[in-house]
Amino acid sequence: MNAPQMSLWRDRRFLRFWAGQSVSQFGDRISELALPLIAVAALHASANQVACLTALAWAPNLLAIVLGAWVDHRVHKRRLMVLADLARACVLLTLPAAYLLSAVTLGHLYAVALLTGAAGVLFNIAYPPFFAHLVPRSSYVDANSKLSTSRSASYVAGPAIGGVLVQALTAPVAVIADALSFLASAALLGPIRVDESAVAPGEAAGPSLLRRAREGLAFVVRHPVLRASLGCATTVNFFTFVSGTGLTVLFADRVLDLSAGTIGLALGIGSTGALLGAVAAPRISRRIGVGRSIAVGALLFPAPIAIAAAASGPMWARAAALGAAEFLAGIGVMLFDVNLNSLQTAVIPDAMRSRVAGAYSTVNYGIRPVGAVVGGALATLIGLRATLITAAAGGALSLLWLLPSPIPRVHSLPPDASLPADGGTEPEADQYLDDTRADLPAAQPLQEGESRSSGSAPW
Repeated sequence: MNAPQMSLWRDRRFLRFWAGQSVSQFGDRISELALPLIAVAALHASANQVACLTALAWAPNLLAIVLGAWVDHRVHKRRLMVLADLARACVLLTLPAAYLLSAVTLGHLYAVALLTGAAGVLFNIAYPPFFAHLVPRSSYVDANSKLSTSRSASYVAGPAIGGVLVQALTAPVAVIADALSFLASAALLGPIRVDESAVAPGEAAGPSLLRRAREGLAFVVRHPVLRASLGCATTVNFFTFVSGTGLTVLFADRVLDLSAGTIGLALGIGSTGALLGAVAAPRISRRIGVGRSIAVGALLFPAPIAIAAAASGPMWARAAALGAAEFLAGIGVMLFDVNLNSLQTAVIPDAMRSRVAGAYSTVNYGIRPVGAVVGGALATLIGLRATLITAAAGGALSLLWLLPSPIPRVHSLPPDASLPADGGTEPEADQYLDDTRADLPAAQPLQEGESRSSGSAPW
């Protein structure tokens, strides 16, 4: 008889972690609004200078592959995550301090974007092994769903909260709210205890940093699940950034001739789609399987922008098409993210988690600015409508990475055994994944301080 699985609602350690991440996500929405407003309104930055600010925030991801190799040889991942939160809080607090002294400069803003981006990369790379030992494997999808729900909710309410704070306090002072959110995250995360002795080999002598970084990338390329998921996610990211929010807004304004209020409403509807998708992801994955949910999300995330691109007729029809496209894409991205994060968590061995996360982030996030540049060039050459249709079609092709892989055959995540640690051969992986179609016993709930087995984190 299968032992009952403990609900995450009764897991005090996870609830603390979830609360910290939720607070931090709402704080992020404030800074995402406040930093560009400081550049534009207070410093009169040009379009290129604002683009440079965005690029600097993403730039640290290019070093994630090396940073991941370094983090893997550190036992105390939780301490690194707390340090990253504290560093982001301290860096952000320099902005209101400089504002009070009338000393805010564009160079200061660039430094804040770069340093907070670097600390964010450190947090995200230390996250996978910590998450894996905090949450039982059979609860990965449920845990990722809850975390994604908070993130989606922050996109629904966060901009409105940020707008009120910016208007009432000015943008530099409103950044204090984000700094406080990082302090709250550190305070909630700090007391959480997991058995980190099994997470990494520590400071024992081993291969050089660069060799470990290469091993992380080689592991991804060799592993049948990670190879397919990286190809799929990178393709999706490239084409969704080809039709990024800026280009979509430009299309809605100039081609669909929608007002700013109508465009904002449509984008808000899209955020509710993501919220619904995050909540529904566990139920959908139980019904059709984890792998098939990933495949549905890979198609549903990029393809709906074609609905908006094809819009015509009266204003209400054009607005409805944009809203429907954003809503469906929101559901798709959550089906994709929640299930793919959980599957990746289940297949990566503890000693490789941060290395793999670093290699994955370097490729997956590194392609985003490339997609944005290509999207701008295509819009100039072939027009906005054709560019959006191209992005929808290209993004849908990401499904081709999944179909020949073992991923669509994954029905559920087992509580104990994982895929072959070295990636195995395709037949071995296929056999394992076929075995997961059966109903598997739930993991026994662990008591405070006991270790969790395996896993990785959001990418």
